[in-house]
Amino acid sequence: MLKRSVMVAGVLAIGFVLGFVTVALTQEKKPTQTRAGLYLIHAAARSLEDAEKHLKRAEHDFGGHRAKALELVQHAQTEVRQAVEYAKANPPTPNKPAGTSAPATTPAPAAPPAKQ
Repeated sequence: MLKRSVMVAGVLAIGFVLGFVTVALTQEKKPTQTRAGLYLIHAAARSLEDAEKHLKRAEHDFGGHRAKALELVQHAQTEVRQAVEYAKANPPTPNKPAGTSAPATTPAPAAPPAKQ
């Protein structure tokens, strides 16, 4: 009886271990620094395409708000395309985490020296 209980407990333990290993190995891993988060930008682009498709299919004008929303979605799509082009042209450096790059604008001119 004891031998049978030990065998059942051993088989269950092996089953639990194999189950946890399988779950751990099959979970989708998020890339930590895939070209500065381009996977998120591409997801946003797909969402904007869906929004554009739904806005075009809408039957009513909603007082001009549908047309304005469609215009804004198309503008957002342009911005997303420019963001992808920028990210491809300026890949992140290995030492610096994504999203901490210097601003693309030029710095303000230095203040003139104080008169004494």
